[in-house]
Amino acid sequence: MININGELFNSEKAQISFHNRGFQYGDALFETIRVINSKIIFWESHYFRLMSSMRLLRMQIPMHFSPEFLEGEIIDLIKTNNLEKQPAKIKINISRKAGGLYYPENRNIDYFISCQPLDNPFFTIEEDFYEIELFKDHFINSGLLSTLKTNNKLVNILGSIYAKENGYNNCLLLNEKKSIVEFTNANVFLVNGTTIKTSPTSDGCLKGVIREKLIGIIEKTDKFNFKEENISPFELQKADEMFLTNAVIGIKPVSKYRKKEYENTVAKELLGKLNAQARLA
Repeated sequence: MININGELFNSEKAQISFHNRGFQYGDALFETIRVINSKIIFWESHYFRLMSSMRLLRMQIPMHFSPEFLEGEIIDLIKTNNLEKQPAKIKINISRKAGGLYYPENRNIDYFISCQPLDNPFFTIEEDFYEIELFKDHFINSGLLSTLKTNNKLVNILGSIYAKENGYNNCLLLNEKKSIVEFTNANVFLVNGTTIKTSPTSDGCLKGVIREKLIGIIEKTDKFNFKEENISPFELQKADEMFLTNAVIGIKPVSKYRKKEYENTVAKELLGKLNAQARLA
């Protein structure tokens, strides 16, 4: 079942208008959330990122779009799909209502909520081989809009296709300044000795919720130094570890980039701390 503007529909019969602006113009955004036993993980962070993104896109936020309202919509959908006692992935899509931009009512929104089951209740690290490469055919624009989870993801999609066609598990994306921005579906972290580094949002990387939580974890430890700085492709060969983060997988270590092979010791350590925080969220 899928929630469309507060009404439940069978996923096979659910329909949106041909004039939907998310479909016609990419005038939409989304939020991906992990739910465990009917508990929304890091809900406050996801909610405020969603509201902030809607404001930046000049969407009209309905008065009833409170954290409690959306949480209730999510939990009701989880129960309807008999997923209340297992892990699930929730996706909230927000699009501006159909119509021309010259009509004030066009700032109003439609929302869609879908869910699907996940295998593991908490984040885990799989020991499978994970090789990555740079995608250099197209670039992410540095700036505020690139930090939002909008429907405009053509560079990410083309990077994913490039990875699959060339036998890689993922690709790193660059901005117009040739700095590393992120993976096709996740943020990037590099480990070099006791220093952990990630791309700044000013370079155009997604302002990920797990990225935010992990930065907070790293900054509270005495063991590591954290840097949010531009990452050059040349740094990839010098790093001891590289891993990616998002709300569904948590932390995923990279095994190899070209001739460089990586460890995953720090990734495992941070995953334990991330899971501990998720349990308390």
